[in-house]
Amino acid sequence: MDTTLVDALRETLRRETGEPVALVETHISWVLLTATLACKLKKPVRLPFLDFGSVEARKHFCEEELRLNRRFAPSLYIDVAPVCGTRTSPRIGGDGTPIDHVVRMRRFPESSLLRNLLPTREFRPEWLDDFAERLAGLHEAAPRMAGVSEFGSPELITRAATDILDALQAQGEDPRLVALRAWIGEQAQALRMAWIVRQQSGAVRECHGDLHMANVVLVDGALTPFDCIEFDPALRSIDVVNDIAFLTMDLTAHGRPDLAYRFLDAWLEHSGDYQGLQVLRFYEVYRALVRAMACGLLPQGADRGVRPDYLACAAQPAARPPEDARLLITHGFSGSGKSSVALQLLCAAGAVRVRSDVERKRLHGLAPLARSADLGLDIYGEQATRLTFDRLRACARGALLAGYPVIVDAAFLRRAERRSFDTLAAELHVPFAILDCRAAHATLRRRVAERDAARLDASEAGLPVLQRQLENHESLEPGEQALTIEVSTEGTVDVAQVEARWRATAR
Repeated sequence: MDTTLVDALRETLRRETGEPVALVETHISWVLLTATLACKLKKPVRLPFLDFGSVEARKHFCEEELRLNRRFAPSLYIDVAPVCGTRTSPRIGGDGTPIDHVVRMRRFPESSLLRNLLPTREFRPEWLDDFAERLAGLHEAAPRMAGVSEFGSPELITRAATDILDALQAQGEDPRLVALRAWIGEQAQALRMAWIVRQQSGAVRECHGDLHMANVVLVDGALTPFDCIEFDPALRSIDVVNDIAFLTMDLTAHGRPDLAYRFLDAWLEHSGDYQGLQVLRFYEVYRALVRAMACGLLPQGADRGVRPDYLACAAQPAARPPEDARLLITHGFSGSGKSSVALQLLCAAGAVRVRSDVERKRLHGLAPLARSADLGLDIYGEQATRLTFDRLRACARGALLAGYPVIVDAAFLRRAERRSFDTLAAELHVPFAILDCRAAHATLRRRVAERDAARLDASEAGLPVLQRQLENHESLEPGEQALTIEVSTEGTVDVAQVEARWRATAR
């Protein structure tokens, strides 16, 4: 490909800044890096999924890139600037007829990309929690595609996956592609109605579309997505689960399935979209295929780094369909550490969690950290509790049917509540277990008082609630005790041991 313009522009920037200008090349762009700016010049390429062949097209897509990415990263994206002059003597801005255009961004260090942060000691898992909350909010606010739109249809989803397989086949023969093509065909039939329901229910929205770890960066202390899909509305007008699947897949591909499930847990907590779990695995396979294709399109000499085998990541579900569904409910008083242990356990087991404190508030239109008492609401009456447990069962059922281990995080101090979930497990023919979290009463009171003062947890149970629990709870029966994993939370909990015991517990 002719690099006259980008080479000359690089030299122009070097003269203007008096400093070296780095060049990063992708399959569709050149990015020139000064000390403070990143200037992205789109390549004049025509590919099956985009057309940057004309100056007018490149200008349009530069403007789209600016518009779309400012939704996610307004502090990073500065403007679109014309490139004037000639191909051998260009300048950014000024008078004259533009010969091209660049997107100008605030530069950030490569070390702040999520893929580079992940293996370092500086990485904090809490960043993913905050990112998931923000992303759920962005998805909620994103424009929904009209019901008559083709976006999110079974036909478009299947065609997108088979097109990727065709592109991978063109890059080179691989026996895994045969099995993957068969699996995609099977899933296209099995998930057709689920996709239609998702499309009609408003789950298809204008998303990011390319949410892998190289497109997430730490900016001002928060993980921030950038470089979303601008060149094809069909690739960003997608199911919100398709959007998050890129990141859960990529975290898993980089050896951190625990963080993938932590991110998923936080996103589900804030979105409430447990129905989307039935299509999550398909989208994770699709995203692994997309990443495999993109890596194969990188030009010779481009920085490929150490990359996962994305094709292997995609092939795993096709070779061994996940059949790991099992149900665990927590049991314990307020302050016994149920939610803390459940969070650690879901990361270790690759499980989905449903929290009563969160779902109770969702049913009343409240965010997880909202305080119902401050709003004059009573959300803890008998009817509200009954509706909450109905919601917990519905979410757990959907996740179990999708093949996931499920943790239902609630006090479960009443036998009838425990029995209803034992019955659910029996109906679905999955193992059932109880995680009994225990601590001394003095510890319970201290934790509840501290939590109530901090107001940093979804639970609103204060000391009066704890006292009623201690006085009125219904203890585990002998039959339940046989299914119980008991842990003391007075010290460090051996979560690996708990996870192993959960796997070993069967009806």
